[in-house]
Amino acid sequence: MYHEHETIGDRIGRLRERRGLTQEQLAERAGLCVDTVRKLEQGRRLTARLATLNRLAHALDVETSLLVGRPATFEARRGDADSPSVLALRRAVAPVGDLLREEPDPEAPPSLRALQNALRSTERIRREGRMGAIGSLLPQLIEDARAAARALRGEEQRAAHAVLAEAYQVAATTLTALGKEDAAFTAMERATEAARKSDDHRLETVGAATLAWIFTKQGRLEDALHLALRYADRAEPGFRSGPTDLSLWGVLLLRAATAAVRQGEQQHDRVEELLRMATAAAAAVGADRLDYATPFGPANVGVAKVNFLVEMDKSGEAVASARSVPGLAELPPTWRARFHVDRALAHTDLKQDDRAARALLMAEGDAPEWMRYHATSRRLVSELRSRERRRSSPVTELANRLDRAPHPAAG
Repeated sequence: MYHEHETIGDRIGRLRERRGLTQEQLAERAGLCVDTVRKLEQGRRLTARLATLNRLAHALDVETSLLVGRPATFEARRGDADSPSVLALRRAVAPVGDLLREEPDPEAPPSLRALQNALRSTERIRREGRMGAIGSLLPQLIEDARAAARALRGEEQRAAHAVLAEAYQVAATTLTALGKEDAAFTAMERATEAARKSDDHRLETVGAATLAWIFTKQGRLEDALHLALRYADRAEPGFRSGPTDLSLWGVLLLRAATAAVRQGEQQHDRVEELLRMATAAAAAVGADRLDYATPFGPANVGVAKVNFLVEMDKSGEAVASARSVPGLAELPPTWRARFHVDRALAHTDLKQDDRAARALLMAEGDAPEWMRYHATSRRLVSELRSRERRRSSPVTELANRLDRAPHPAAG
């Protein structure tokens, strides 16, 4: 049960008491300092690294997302029958007509070219963090791609399945960002099935990278690491491999490193090894690329390195490393925004609240709508506002803007 204004500490305390644990016992189970648990429960800390949250979730036998809280769902406007919603995405991913074996709509599907253009447009909107627009457009794209895959034959049918596989993957990442990992997993099952019927052998590899990210968000870190490494082994490029294959291999390495870093200090050596391999792949690729809606190259590896340093409690190194990330402007807006949030986390850890606030304002400038749905950003802004002594300040104004956005859903 979620409560609208609960903090992470409130949830930890409630779950700890339900399991009959003291703060000391929970800290021991999680392998953490009891002061960390105490500060979170007392509200003296409103944020925690994901590695810390994963340990607490494991000790409490819950998914990490239960501690974090549900992100805001799509906004609904009163009287607007077409308001975007998670329900629309759920229906598109798992339509009741499949269960009832109803006859499909006899209307002719759109052309393959129209489908491919719609997919490219939808992927761009998702990278820009325009969550409401995704909620409006993606269900129809999935329905159209399903219809095309049923109606077409031969090479065109395989191409329609490729569009459908990518559309399901966009749905999975969107649903995961909104805390709906169950529906995201269903979307990835559909994506894998469509990929195997498509004309693009790389789509299954792309899907594995997406699924590894979903597992990481769920706190299924060992599954995420195993999956990413297994597919990285399969996709490891050879001497004659092109930049696309190098890029996808690099993405899988970064997915594996993300899962590893959140398992704690015992995995830090592996994280550094995976990062070295990804850095070599990025150097071989050269300039940053965008393959299958996912960027990879020197800038993306640089951004990932900052994230890993923050997770490893190396905030000073993270700040220093952030200064030398090349070609940041070439990354999609949501990638840049996440980078600035990581910078803000590092500055907050170093008691540099003004710099943290400036980093958060840069994140808002890059992807304002994304920030409204990003739980870490909202918690960090709340923490900075709680320490702000001035009645009016940039971080207070930012907090007010986020407060006017949808709050985490209760349920």
